[in-house]
Amino acid sequence: MFRFFMLIQLGLMLVGSVWMELAGYAAVKSPDPLRDSLVFLLLFWGLMGLERVFSLLFPRSFQAAEALHGQLGTLMRTQGISHHQALLLALASGVGEELFFRGVLQNALWGGWLGVFLQAVVFTALHPVPDRKAWSYPLFVFLGGLGFGAAYLLTGSLIPGMLAHYLHNARGFYQLLDQPKAGGQI
Repeated sequence: MFRFFMLIQLGLMLVGSVWMELAGYAAVKSPDPLRDSLVFLLLFWGLMGLERVFSLLFPRSFQAAEALHGQLGTLMRTQGISHHQALLLALASGVGEELFFRGVLQNALWGGWLGVFLQAVVFTALHPVPDRKAWSYPLFVFLGGLGFGAAYLLTGSLIPGMLAHYLHNARGFYQLLDQPKAGGQI
């Protein structure tokens, strides 16, 4: 399972990097560490806040999504995925998905705000949910995709999105791996 998901993310990273290079799309148009740091923090805390808002506004749907995540955590543990592997997967997904969805698709799909919207639609479509009760999860992914896309459009840098995406996924994977097993043991 770990290898399969890593191959997907590394594939997105490779396709994204090559496509961006060939098309002349910039990963960072003008380096600005302070700006990128502030936007990274805004994105990450925005995702955390969005989770909290969704848990309050849509509690049943949020709980259904959390139950699906719990199943993923059980699968990760039974497959023997370690915390180090989870960090690598979070890094690969943060970098790969930002390169592909924001760096490539957003630029290729007419750019500008239309590109932000369209890449968020594709990003959401490629994060499917098998349980209709968890209907709020695709909305969360869509809004996250809009946030990542807006950050790239406004800053010209994929760095804030990569960092926020990595940290959000790493936190989520750690929570999944640390969930108590049946019987209350970790």
